[in-house]
Amino acid sequence: MSAKDTNRLKARLARGFIDRGPAELASTRQMVDTIRRTYELWGFEALETPFVEYTDALGKFLPDQDRPNEGVFSFQDDDEQWLSLRYDLTAPLARYAAENWDRIAKPFRTYRFGPVFRNEKPGPGRFRQFLQFDADTVGAASVLADAEMCMMAADTLEALGIPRGDYVIKVNNRKILDGLMEAIGLGGEENAGKRLIVLRAIDKLDRLGVEGVKLLLGPGRKDESGDFTKGAGLDEGQIRPLVFLLETTSLQRDVLGFLQFPLAGRFTESPIFSDGMQELLKIEEIIRLSGYGPDRIRIDPSVVRGLEYYTGPVYEAELTFEVKDEDGKPIRFGSVGGGGRYDGLVARFRGEAAPATGFSIGVSRLQAALQALGKGAAEPPGPVVVLVMDKERTADYLALARTLREAGIAAEIYLGSSGMNAQMKYADRRRAPVAVIQGSNEKEAGEVTLKDLVLGKEMSKKIEDRAAWTEERPGQVTVKQADLVATVQEMLARYS
Repeated sequence: MSAKDTNRLKARLARGFIDRGPAELASTRQMVDTIRRTYELWGFEALETPFVEYTDALGKFLPDQDRPNEGVFSFQDDDEQWLSLRYDLTAPLARYAAENWDRIAKPFRTYRFGPVFRNEKPGPGRFRQFLQFDADTVGAASVLADAEMCMMAADTLEALGIPRGDYVIKVNNRKILDGLMEAIGLGGEENAGKRLIVLRAIDKLDRLGVEGVKLLLGPGRKDESGDFTKGAGLDEGQIRPLVFLLETTSLQRDVLGFLQFPLAGRFTESPIFSDGMQELLKIEEIIRLSGYGPDRIRIDPSVVRGLEYYTGPVYEAELTFEVKDEDGKPIRFGSVGGGGRYDGLVARFRGEAAPATGFSIGVSRLQAALQALGKGAAEPPGPVVVLVMDKERTADYLALARTLREAGIAAEIYLGSSGMNAQMKYADRRRAPVAVIQGSNEKEAGEVTLKDLVLGKEMSKKIEDRAAWTEERPGQVTVKQADLVATVQEMLARYS
């Protein structure tokens, strides 16, 4: 290997990030447009905040992280202020709302879409940059706002083509768990760290199951790779009521039924617990009166959400259908979005009450689920390609492409220096539906030859003899140049 080869810069993708091609981008655009239309039907308006915020404005809320600079990508500005890439879309909204509090209409109903960044260990399906689509209501203390988020989430999933029965919006209240933890001796500031470990452990129920959560509530758990995660260190008497609360999801999903369980009676003296239960009852009432049945939205005491800033109702959108992986094994996508009430986040900046609630969709995960259901967008076609048969006539080819573009048809001319065969291969790689060919003979006759590349591929599969294929020229037609636009439009209409 020469010194020149040794010093050559290596092209490599940063670990934990991903490139996205035309098909995936088209599917994302289609899905995002549907979400946007649904949110706007509910009266939410668009807002865009920067990718970068002051680190202290983001706060220390990331799950599994103790310091903001461990969970986020951070850097120091020239004035020695610490800045970070946003790790979600909620913390920047809280900053925006607080900064513009006297100007915005309250309740403030807004949606945002864009990438967020997590400085975490990447893994299968776990990236350091991913897309979220959020909707939030700031300035409304009533649980009506929370119920509305759940109903809008259900409407959104159905608008995206996920049939009723293949999803459920699960609702709980963090106050119930807070009251329970207070009752088992985990109240007070001195136990704040332990409570956070408990929340993070319970939030892993779907992935680890009850036994895995019990280990994280107790001494800790070793995963398949041998890595050990230290647990909350609770004793059996503290773990038992927490696990009972989680397992009620398989015993009773109705709020009124849940209130009849012996466990509930043990904690009704806790004001926090009672407030949480009453809020759930109210949400249940609003949802049912609005015509949303338990097949769409239901109470589930196992939902806690991993972020620390939630203060009341929390909700999660879960897909319930199964698909087969590459090995033919059944898998479920599980949670594709969630959110909850965060009454303290905006208040951090203002020092006064500023209630807020919101819902966030994990765009990439939901997009994968839609593709599994066969509802992803097809790979978009490329532009019509005008072949350059004579370099001295470049102006003619540019004029042909311009004529197509003026009619609203995407078109380009070939910019390379290769011959016709290479240009046809280029058009194929560009996913061009049509190639435009005009040699000197066609030019003199005032004609163009149009090759329907999609039809040509289909027809060529049926012609095994190369001589016959050359003679028939499948999908190819020669027309007057004046008929260029109409003929191309006719060809494109076959595949629209």
